[in-house]
Amino acid sequence: MTNHFQNTSFLKEIDFTTAELNYFIDFALHLKDMKKKNIPHKYLQGKNIALLFEKNSTRTRSAFTVASVDLGAHPEFLGKNDIQFGKKESTSDTAKVLGSMFDGIEFRGFAQETVETLAADSGVPVWNGLTDQWHPTQMIADFMTLKEHFGHLKVLTLTYLGDGRNNMGNSLLVTAAKLGVNIHIGAPESLWPAQDIVDLAKAEAAKHGSDVLLTADPQEAAAGSDALYTDVWISMGEDVDPAERINALKPYQINQALLDATGKDDTIVLHCLPAFHDHKTTVGKQLGEQFHMDALEVTDDVFNGPHSVVFEEAENRLHSIKAVMAATLGDLFIPDSLFDEK
Repeated sequence: MTNHFQNTSFLKEIDFTTAELNYFIDFALHLKDMKKKNIPHKYLQGKNIALLFEKNSTRTRSAFTVASVDLGAHPEFLGKNDIQFGKKESTSDTAKVLGSMFDGIEFRGFAQETVETLAADSGVPVWNGLTDQWHPTQMIADFMTLKEHFGHLKVLTLTYLGDGRNNMGNSLLVTAAKLGVNIHIGAPESLWPAQDIVDLAKAEAAKHGSDVLLTADPQEAAAGSDALYTDVWISMGEDVDPAERINALKPYQINQALLDATGKDDTIVLHCLPAFHDHKTTVGKQLGEQFHMDALEVTDDVFNGPHSVVFEEAENRLHSIKAVMAATLGDLFIPDSLFDEK
């Protein structure tokens, strides 16, 4: 049996070719169909999976847990109080111990260096559930959602509005460019992605016939877009002045006016969640009242409106993560020839 991805870690999008990223997306769509039809797919029967969470999560933890069980594996959750993450035991030593007991490791936390060290020293596949720099499993779900909705990816235009230099801005910029999707970033210049990531995305876009646009004008960013995407304006654990950040990003809120600015009737709205679209959360209520806003990064009428696919996107975290786990750890027939450059 041949498996092109056997014992490969999934750490960041730039490690994979366009063909490989498309494989993960298509495999995720296939596994979603299998689950809907109640067809068993125990590709990881008898495997043990360590789920390391330095940062809390709803969707990532749920998706990795259910994906493991659906694939026949046993997941074991280890939170920030269960593992040292370099405090009393080095990440390298931890990697060697966990690699001797588990067949695969997921990590969600702060430093990209941590997940890279786990992959280098554990001897088993390691999957990045989020770091401050990249969010690759979210990308497979997001572009899976786009393909599911539009039937293709090439020539679509995706606009991301908000904090462009966080992990979502980085990942969307590079992944879209690699997949031939036009990518617009609408953000204040101070919140644009780092120049090396922009340069990387532009080089990939040139190869795949797509455009990269960075603009401080939200209307220009939205024009012609098939999908508008946003994220919370202040990331988990980020030490910033809320007033400065929120006032800077108010013009980039996804609302009906910005949706109309796309000039299209079938534009979809994406959000990686959680979202402050109303006052029904403690944080959303506190910030909303403080800044006299009914919602922050996306208005409730848009978030719960007919253009929103945020909950389909959230479900797709499960199927995309399952595809990554099965492809990299399962005994699948995935020949190298499938990825030969045409």
